[in-house]
Amino acid sequence: MMYGWFGGFGFLWMIVFWGALIWLITWVVRGAGTRTNRSEGTSTDRALDILEARFARGEIDATELETRRRDLLTS
Repeated sequence: MMYGWFGGFGFLWMIVFWGALIWLITWVVRGAGTRTNRSEGTSTDRALDILEARFARGEIDATELETRRRDLLTS
């Protein structure tokens, strides 16, 4: 039986199509899960960022920075 040029490659294109569809669904599901985790972060990380920004602006000195950092990391 001769199926012509596309007949021989039809099965190959079907495998490529289903493989791409499964990959796309997996990529979307994994991306949605990691996006929420990445955007939230922890409250300690956010507090440390704010603390370091205040130190960089000169609002607090090095002693206060270290004291508050230690308090945040131990609690």
